[in-house]
Amino acid sequence: MLRVLLLGMLAPAGLGLPVPTDPQPRGSQCIEHDCFALFRGPATFLAASQVCEHLQGHLMTVRSSVAADVISLLLSGDSDNGPTLWIGLQFPPGCNDPGHLGPLRGFQWVTGDQNTSYSRWARLQEEQTPICGPLCVAVSTIRSPAPPEPVWEEQQCTAEADGFLCEFEFKASCRPLAVESRAAAAASVSITYSTPFGARGADFQALPNGSSAVVAPFGVELVCAAEAGKVEARWSREAPGAWDCSVENGGCEHFCNQSAGTPHCFCLGDEILQADGRSCATAPAEHSCETLCEHFCVNNPDVPGSYTCMCETGYQLAADQHRCEDVDDCLQVPSLCPQRCVNKKGGFECQCYPGYELVDGECVEPLDPCFGSNCEYQCQPLGQTDYRCVCAEGFVPKPSDPNRCQMFCNQTSCPADCDPNNPDNCRCPEGYILDEGSMCTDIDECDNGYCPQECRNLPGSYQCLCGPDSPFAGQVGTDCDTSKVNEEEEGSGEPSASPTPGATLSPSPTGPMHSGVLIGISIASLSLVVALLALLCHLRKKQGAMRAELEYKCGSPAKEVVLQQVRTPQKL
Repeated sequence: MLRVLLLGMLAPAGLGLPVPTDPQPRGSQCIEHDCFALFRGPATFLAASQVCEHLQGHLMTVRSSVAADVISLLLSGDSDNGPTLWIGLQFPPGCNDPGHLGPLRGFQWVTGDQNTSYSRWARLQEEQTPICGPLCVAVSTIRSPAPPEPVWEEQQCTAEADGFLCEFEFKASCRPLAVESRAAAAASVSITYSTPFGARGADFQALPNGSSAVVAPFGVELVCAAEAGKVEARWSREAPGAWDCSVENGGCEHFCNQSAGTPHCFCLGDEILQADGRSCATAPAEHSCETLCEHFCVNNPDVPGSYTCMCETGYQLAADQHRCEDVDDCLQVPSLCPQRCVNKKGGFECQCYPGYELVDGECVEPLDPCFGSNCEYQCQPLGQTDYRCVCAEGFVPKPSDPNRCQMFCNQTSCPADCDPNNPDNCRCPEGYILDEGSMCTDIDECDNGYCPQECRNLPGSYQCLCGPDSPFAGQVGTDCDTSKVNEEEEGSGEPSASPTPGATLSPSPTGPMHSGVLIGISIASLSLVVALLALLCHLRKKQGAMRAELEYKCGSPAKEVVLQQVRTPQKL
């Protein structure tokens, strides 16, 4: 039952729902700054411990006979015979000989210590074997013979006891309210106390700090409050001024007078009433006005000893006319903000809904970062202020001009970029040549003798590995020719490095000599073929009978070569 109550109490809190009322103790007692409460209902040791901790306490520690007497007192009004109640004593996992572990036999309090001057084991004389845990301790009472005395019994922690005992510690406490006997005789006075751990009633020896009291029929509601560092608290209330003089002297430090119908507090001759309307203090000197007000203090020259408190901008005087409290600017109508207003101490802050930005006090939708971009293919936003240009499949942004795209292929062959309206108009990336089937095939520069020694072909490019006879021995570049050293004297003196292509999104550019050499070779080869064909045609013409046929056949290869040259893709 209690486990269901505990789950019902904790689960809504985790979901952000209202938490139901805390479990009510069957009985409670407070001694100075310690309070003890009895809770009934089946519960395991863990469930009971969690309920106590939720109420800002822990399972009860019975370190003295006084604590044992409190248990007997709590059970005195209980009609059940011999209930078992969990206390805050447990045995960790493992085994130990109880004869060498002191009065607690190896058990320890939930507070982490073994301090005690009291123990009351039910079967201590029967212990002959080591105690093996985990085990927990419950107290039980036997009402006959009287008086009942609680004894300790170890049990499995997962077992369910009939209830449990919680302990709460407080730094300060109040005495029960004092009510004048004449007022009690004239009216049926009843006082209901409520403690921070949920106990309610009229019979308390002490009330912990934070407790409340309702006095009927006077309609007085008070709270037990303590000043910082003090162990004795006082009954008070937030509203300034005295309450009914018959209850705790109206809260007045010295005198309470209700002869005129309304209760008032009065101070001694050399004292003045403080802001709470109940406390008294020595009349301040004129120069000490600043110590009386939270922000600013202004002396009244016409009335000696009088003053007026003032507050900074964004604050207003509280009801006591001395303290300053923040003004919630967000409650003003119309609102000071276009969308959301967040109140701050002494001011406020305007915020916008998601998807809007605050610009000059207005909430506006942020501009698309791609607005006004000049990307050749497509613009991709990066956050709210930046963008990048992306290209279609088979293309990458140009390193020198990221807004434009160029063809790219990092394999030995890739599909050509052909005009859908003119399939014969196809383009290939630099370093590739158009092959059959609208495919772009990598040009093997190493077969064309671009490198005098060792050569390494790359997709769309190549690398020369310079040998020992080269001025660039051991280096990698696009040329190791010694004849070109003088041409590069005005440069860096090193061969231009050709980047090694990899699985990247940027193409592998070739050196400026690549295109010139390729065109020169193509033109020279074409001229040689045309010259040979012309010579062959001249010899064949002498045969006469086959002249027309030879002219057709001899002219056709030249046209094919020219056509191939025309269809060679231009460099991008």
